[in-house]
Amino acid sequence: MVLSFAGTIAYITLTGRPPPPLDDVATFGFVPFVPLISAIVAVLIIGPALAWYLSRPLRHLRWALRRAAEGRFDTRVQPLMGGRRDEIADLAGEFDRMAAQLQQVTESRKVLLHDISHELRSPLSRLQAAIGLLRQDPSQTDAMVERIQRESERLDVLIEELLTLHRLEAPAGLVRERVDVIELLHAIAEDADFEARPLSRQVSIDAPGQFVTQVNGELLYRAFENVIRNAVKYTAPGTVVEIHATVSADSAQLVVTVLDCGQGVPAPMLEKIFEPFTRVEGGESVRGVGLGLAIARRAMKLHSGRIEAELRDGGGLIMTLCLPAAAEATNTGEEWSR
Repeated sequence: MVLSFAGTIAYITLTGRPPPPLDDVATFGFVPFVPLISAIVAVLIIGPALAWYLSRPLRHLRWALRRAAEGRFDTRVQPLMGGRRDEIADLAGEFDRMAAQLQQVTESRKVLLHDISHELRSPLSRLQAAIGLLRQDPSQTDAMVERIQRESERLDVLIEELLTLHRLEAPAGLVRERVDVIELLHAIAEDADFEARPLSRQVSIDAPGQFVTQVNGELLYRAFENVIRNAVKYTAPGTVVEIHATVSADSAQLVVTVLDCGQGVPAPMLEKIFEPFTRVEGGESVRGVGLGLAIARRAMKLHSGRIEAELRDGGGLIMTLCLPAAAEATNTGEEWSR
């Protein structure tokens, strides 16, 4: 009704035409009859229709939120929105993206828990078997004690890797400090080469200059160390693991490549090897818990970097790690200590 009056006044003002005599207009008291009927129609018909149009998607969202609270993250609201293109439809799309991420995280945690239970059960079973054999035949004390010590060390490494993986999933309070990453690489390469020599392998590094940036030194060390040690494990005897590090012209990014001469991995597994407890078929003879590359990827992601794998001509892998300078913490809720 207000719009009707405003439109009428605007029309009369702009056209200059005088309003009709009040005696010729049907009124209800002082209110003209036609705008009054228009207002009643708007209230009784258009109002409920508009309320239904706005409340229906909100009911869908409430239903979806209740299902998500029950842990049913496969719920999607966007298909129920029809052809809507308003803010409520955008909110439904955001809900679907949130539900998809929660579903992915939940499923990955289930798989991780299953893999952890399997990985813990194997050394524990061997420990129990060694203890049982030791009780039956005390003459095998030395062999069984060696086996128990080996399995205990494996459990210790597994637990340490799991704790590191957990820290990367919930990295609140991690300290960021100024670190020369090139110097860090030289230290890792020197230690890896020392350990590789008895295995008839070598590690060479080509990393000139400096790359000083704000990072968590411990996690970044673990990332590079895991990649380099993994290359040393799988490269063939008598070969060299090559490490190359280059800084971009504007010093905004460090690119590190690690090349080995091993058997490589099947092309479909180039992405899967970064998932926890993933092992390549034929690599059973190499000791490890399958968490090194997963830790490396999450540590690089935490520093806004990335890590990728590709097959090397002639056999082996090329691991590429890219680290930006002055990396800011990713949007995962962590708070960096200054």
